[in-house]
Parts: sequence; structure tokens; C-alpha cells
Amino acid sequence: MNVPRVERDIGIEVFLTTTPGIGGKIRSVPEDFIVVEESELPKPVEGGRYTIAIITTRNWETNHLIRELSRRLHISRRRISFGGTKDKRAKTTQAFCFSNVPKEKIESLDIKDVEIRDVYQADKPINIGDLQGNRFDIIIRDISREVSEKQIEDILGEIKEHGGFPNFFGIQRFGVVRPITHLVGKQLVLANFKEAVWIYLTWVDEKEEEAAKTARETLRETNDYKEALKLFPVSLRFERAMLNHLVAKPNDYIGALQTLPRNLLTMFISAYQSYLFNKILSRRILRGLPINQAVVGDIVIPIRRGKLCDEEIPVTERNLDKVNRQLLRGKGFVSGVLLGSESRLAKGEMGEIEQKIIEEEGIDPRDFIIPEIPYISSYGTRRIILAPINNLSYNLGEDDLNPDRLALHLSFSLLKGCYATSLLREIMKSTDVTMY
Repeated sequence: MNVPRVERDIGIEVFLTTTPGIGGKIRSVPEDFIVVEESELPKPVEGGRYTIAIITTRNWETNHLIRELSRRLHISRRRISFGGTKDKRAKTTQAFCFSNVPKEKIESLDIKDVEIRDVYQADKPINIGDLQGNRFDIIIRDISREVSEKQIEDILGEIKEHGGFPNFFGIQRFGVVRPITHLVGKQLVLANFKEAVWIYLTWVDEKEEEAAKTARETLRETNDYKEALKLFPVSLRFERAMLNHLVAKPNDYIGALQTLPRNLLTMFISAYQSYLFNKILSRRILRGLPINQAVVGDIVIPIRRGKLCDEEIPVTERNLDKVNRQLLRGKGFVSGVLLGSESRLAKGEMGEIEQKIIEEEGIDPRDFIIPEIPYISSYGTRRIILAPINNLSYNLGEDDLNPDRLALHLSFSLLKGCYATSLLREIMKSTDVTMY
């Protein structure tokens, strides 16, 4: 089955399942994509310095919500923490933590499409590690009436046989409108700062609005930062911040990059690591290696009490059978590298794949040390290559928004960091990745 070009561009080159997809559309309305965090929250402590709140949003991307909360509360973004970033086109429920903000101030907030409840004080903050996973309720609409329950059973049956689906990073990781964050990240890793700036400012995608496309194309043709400022829409505030800096200091590309928020600069590096991971996982599947069982040379990450450990277990001929028995019991997962300066590469066939991708990209792990912008440097880590599914249920029925079509309701839970859209692509196999 052919993989859409946009997916190939972000390193996803293969489907795991062979049953034809059901097509359809997701996110027809935000309520078609419901996400609820499953987290370990701090215990209530009266008078604690942290205020915890459960926040449900409709059509709010997490970082945009953080910006609005910091503006309304007149506090730095750094005083707001959360467990995981969520998509915009969804209805999401997650916990937020506010440092040294009175409980009453949080309860008094009134923001459109934002519901705040269960506000309390604690003496411990919420950290990324507190997120255990997410529960999803998703509706795929606009499905042909020729699709049968058996077809869905066959797809899900294949996924069940593998113990889950490939743990690809979804398109959201790279930018839905302009999937270029990994391209910028690669140039940062290679210390090509001018090229990183140029990609961010001038890369054009057909899905963008005409004003933005015209502004980017004009800058690319003229190299005139001052004139470009007149054309770039006000909504492109990050681009405008870079342009303002370049008007004052035309060759200071590092300074222009540093006008961007730290989390965005860090995201560029993470996106490039994600691209490499997708390439490595694709190559493993194409080579016919299992993703639910280990082969000699693999590095396995154990799971204890439902949580992934920091421990990494190398697989040898001596422990191969024992490791695979544990994997069948759900006690661990094979991993792929998220490349960084101190990454531990696999050996054997997986090691060959990881090393080959690194060579093809023309990079060195030490390139992830970036002295010009030290805080975006990355040591690297490893990530599980199989995303297990828990509590899966589904129902195929009428599409209440389109009587001529069918709708598939799906409910399931995933570990943190696993993309529901990577499961949906196996089920839908759509040629239009904007459907994910």
C-alpha cells in the first residue's frame, strides 16, 4: 500500500497492517476527538504553594492556552506546568499546575471554550513524568457503506497479533500546516543557522493562507527583510519577531533564532530526532524484523507498575529467550534511538539500521551539542517502537452528520507519548494525511 508523500517526508514509509483501510474523516467537530489525561496528581495540601486545576478545552492547542493563561493571570509562562501537550482540534481534559497563584484567582478565570474545575492546593508541582497515558474517544466519520465490521475486525486483529501498532511520531509533531520543524532542526544540528532561519521564514506550503504564501515567496525572491515585514501577516508573530531582529542585525541568524520561544527552538531539535526515529522504525518493519519481539542486538526498555523505566537492557543470544518471554507478558518493549550526543545505539540488525540512517543524514551524534544555543543541545534517549493499546472497544453505526455514510466510534487508552493518529492511520489508510 502506498504511503502518502507527506508521511514519507516525515520518515513514515510503511503500514504495519495489510488489510485495506476504511477511509473516512476525523475531527469533523472537536467533540469527535476527546482526550482525557491519566495522571498521578499531587495530594491536596491546604496552603500549598502550588495550585492544581483540571482544565477541559475545546479547540485549544496547549501552548496557546498556556500563553492565554499567563496573560490573564499576569504571570510568567514558566510558572505554569502540565503533563503533556495536546492537539488543538480536539476536546481535551488535562491537569495544570500554577506556582504561587491563589486558588481563587484560578477559579475566577473565564475563557471561551475553557472549563476549569477541581481546583486545589498542593505542596508538589505537576511534572511531565506524572503523565501515565491518555484515554481517547474518537469518531471516524464519512465512511463508505461498503465498509463492513469484518474489515474493521481484520485490521484490529492484525494490530492485536502484533501487540499494538508502530509507535510513529504523528504529523502533529512536525507542524500540520507546514510540516517543517524537523527540517529546521536538522540545520540547527548541522550549525547551518542561516539555512534554519531561511527555511522557517520562506518555506511555502499549499495549505497556508494566500497572504502568508505571498509574503514567504516575496522574501525568498528579494532577501529584503524590511519589505517582508510589511507583507507578513500579524498572525505570524514568530516570523515577524525574527524579521524585526534581522532588519536591525541582518547577519545575526543566531540572534534571530533566539527571538523564538525556548520551547519552540527545543521542538525543532525534538522534531528532527522524531524524523530519524520514524525512518529507523520504518526501515525495521520493511526489513521484516518484529516490533513486538526482540532480536539479538536490540535494546529493551522494561515496564514496571505500568510505567516505562529509565533502564536499558541489551539483548544478547544468552538472554534473548528470557527477554522475549517478558515482552510477551507486557513487561517491556523494544526501543529505537532518539539520537543525541550521548545516545546508546543498538547492535545487530537494529544497530545496522540506526547507523545507516545516521550516515545517510550526514550527521554525527556529537552534532547535537550546539554551543551557539546551548539550551537546545540534546543528550538523546531511546523510545519504544511498539504502542500497546488498552481497553479498546469500537462500534460501527450511522453517521449522524451524514445519513448516507457510516461512523466508527473508538475508545482506547495509550501510554504517554504514543500518538492516537498513528493508530488511526492503520485503520483509515487515507491518502490525505490532514484527516489525521
